[in-house]
Amino acid sequence: MTSFIITKWIEPYVLLEKAKMTSDMKDYTFDGFNKQSVKQEFMKALQQTNTLGLYMKNVNKFYLFKSVNLVDIEKFLSDAINLTQDDFYQSENADEPFDKIDLGKAEAAFIIA
Repeated sequence: MTSFIITKWIEPYVLLEKAKMTSDMKDYTFDGFNKQSVKQEFMKALQQTNTLGLYMKNVNKFYLFKSVNLVDIEKFLSDAINLTQDDFYQSENADEPFDKIDLGKAEAAFIIA
């Protein structure tokens, strides 16, 4: 699993609207009681071909994007969102994007299974 973890503050809905322009979107809404079960469902859906996940700080949803062609995330972040290489980093740790966002140490993460 690869994640692109965004550490610079971004407007969540701008990010979401830009991402929706590239792919079909489905969201998985959760609350404090069902977060783990919804997360498992989301992670299972990420296993499909050409899917990409998004998790954002202060938004109780996981987002799943499906596209014919998988988007180049680094290009998307730099071109569509105007982030630099210092504003995000890549991680292979499956738990890191969720942990960083839940602890308030990151703003959002794109996840590729």
